[in-house]
Order: sequence, then structure tokens, then C-alpha cells
Amino acid sequence: MNLMLTLITNISLSLVLITVAFWLPQLNVYTEKASPYECGFDPMSSARLPFSMKFFLVAITFLLFDLEIALLLPLPWAMQSTNLTMTLTFSFLFLTILALGLAYEWKQKGLEWTE
Repeated sequence: MNLMLTLITNISLSLVLITVAFWLPQLNVYTEKASPYECGFDPMSSARLPFSMKFFLVAITFLLFDLEIALLLPLPWAMQSTNLTMTLTFSFLFLTILALGLAYEWKQKGLEWTE
């Protein structure tokens, strides 16, 4: 009973806060507030410049490989486990998947800056 009351309270409070956060910023929208601020001066050109998709792809690739490296960090402590064969098998499998991902990115020219 106590758990149900806690869950209902948490869910209802979350929904109220999400609703307020969604609707509150839309009350006072006007062009001066939505325009970019440049040290008190009017903007000289559009602040919405086209974004190169290459930077985005490199950033996503970096995040993926960085996450995989972070997953490999506990490997020295895992080597002290009792089942060393299973640990080595999983780490080798993980490194193989990492190498295949790198080879795929390289083959698709995802790591090159110029086209």
C-alpha cells in the first residue's frame, strides 16, 4: 500500500512538472526574446548557419568508440576473476566488434574530412 502511494505520488508529480515545463516557456514568446543576443547589438547576419553533417558524424563516432573504451577499462580487474577463459573470450569478442566497427567506418569513409 505504501509503495503504491509513493509510485502514484512520484508519477503524478513528474507529470505535473513536465506539463508545467512544457507549457510555461510558450506563454511569453516574442521575436526580441527569440533572437540571438550579441552583446547588446542587433545581429549582423543570421545566427542559424548551416551545420556540416561531417562534424556530427565524427562526434557520434567519437562517442561510440569512447563508450566502448570506457567499457574496456574494468578489464584488468576482471582478469582476476576465477573464470579467466570466459573473461578473455568476452573481451576478445568485444575487441573484435570494436575493430569491425572501426573497419566499417573506415570503409564507408566516415573518418575522412574531405570527400
